[in-house]
Amino acid sequence: MAGLLREAAPASSGAPHTALSGGTGGPGALTPLLRTVLAALAEGAGRRGGPLAAGTPAELAADVARVFAEADGDDALRRLTDVLAHGSADPADPACAAHLHCPPLAVAVAADLAVSALNPSQDSWDQAPAATAMETLLLGELAQLVGYDPAEAAGVLTSGGTESNLMGLMLARDRVLGRETGRQIELSGVPGSGPRPRIFTSAAAHFSVQRSAALLGLGEDAVVPVPVDDQLRMKPKALAAALSACVAEGDLPVAIVATAGTTDTGAVDPLRTCASLAAQYGAWLHVDAAYGGGALLSDRLAPLVGGIALADSVSLDWHKLGWQPVAAGIFLVKRAETYASLARRAVYLNPQDDEEAGYPSLLGLSLRTTRRADAFKIAVTLRTLGREGLGRLVDACHELAHSGAAAVRAHPRLELHADPVLTAFLFRYLPENTDPEHIDRINAGLRRRLLREGRAVVGRTELPGEGPGRVRLKLTLLNPHTTTDEVQRLLDAVVAAGRAEEEL
Repeated sequence: MAGLLREAAPASSGAPHTALSGGTGGPGALTPLLRTVLAALAEGAGRRGGPLAAGTPAELAADVARVFAEADGDDALRRLTDVLAHGSADPADPACAAHLHCPPLAVAVAADLAVSALNPSQDSWDQAPAATAMETLLLGELAQLVGYDPAEAAGVLTSGGTESNLMGLMLARDRVLGRETGRQIELSGVPGSGPRPRIFTSAAAHFSVQRSAALLGLGEDAVVPVPVDDQLRMKPKALAAALSACVAEGDLPVAIVATAGTTDTGAVDPLRTCASLAAQYGAWLHVDAAYGGGALLSDRLAPLVGGIALADSVSLDWHKLGWQPVAAGIFLVKRAETYASLARRAVYLNPQDDEEAGYPSLLGLSLRTTRRADAFKIAVTLRTLGREGLGRLVDACHELAHSGAAAVRAHPRLELHADPVLTAFLFRYLPENTDPEHIDRINAGLRRRLLREGRAVVGRTELPGEGPGRVRLKLTLLNPHTTTDEVQRLLDAVVAAGRAEEEL
């Protein structure tokens, strides 16, 4: 704290350090600063020279701490930007392929700069007149993309899938539990007696389902993990059996959370079956399509998420398979009236007479109050590339994943878990010693070796189940400009690192 509060070195005369980014003078004040930032980004990336800087976490942290302590005055922007670029994992590098961490489109980043400069806040119309209108228009288009009637649907931009899943389960809790008990759950809370609320999701679903259940007062134990098949898709018969058992035990099925694109493999649960069972048991269906929603952009892949329009709510993340800077999450509901429990009136933000006079408010659509205009960059991207242009990027990554999987299958020291569904696949390196614990150690170690040497960022996960032998490496291919030769070189680096680990 003392370092942050020390007196800064005096800025040179005429330096725009106290200038503002808005107003008529804002662009002029930003121009020299942007030149500094762009130059420092290039310098830092050049020093990094790959997907991430070589070194241990402690060494990289010490480098950041040194620059953090030394940067002052006119030089602070340049030096801190340089060290940030040098010490970042670059998702645009073909050897950076671990996570759903996309390289953003330059046009989306430029659009995001406009939002940062103008700083609209979406909690009231008079803080964001144009941005309010633009978010409303964009959400209508995205609702149509999902298959909803935009005249009946509603939604909001979110920080990502975790927030969207929380919202879907909150509305499910209030709607289904409220119907069952005759109480307004958002006011009176979850009743301490009566049937226990239960949420059903696959064993491979995102951890945010359990986290949401805890935050909503239902408890993580309210989540029933449904077994998955060898492709990590929820088993329909297992879901039907779990729902039947729930009712037989006197519990209440509140929601089914179907995943359209699991984090590890891109697996898509049987959405139509989930919708049918939700209707049969009076449960809310939420589809977590944070990853798989990108398939909606592609004519070829859209059938993978067929049935998504049957959901009561959907989450999408365009900072995954949409090439947007974080954050670009979207939450949609099929029927606007189901949003009722989120409605809020704050007299200093959305007084009723303002709304009656035609000044709209988005306040009651979000869990947040202050909120960036994240819709703008998505709107610019859609208008620039269109669905067809974005679909070509999705298809390119899908083809790249299949090419990479074929290369794994052809290599004698690599083992593929399953063919890609979207743009990710799991595999592992096979050492000469085939003891399951040894295989796990070698794969975990080779990944850290690649990180330490700055050669590659490869994902690591574990298959469901118990015992050793479940560790897998993961490639998540989100750079549509990566070539098949570059993926092959990445796999060759994995094999070389595996052999080096075996020699220890």
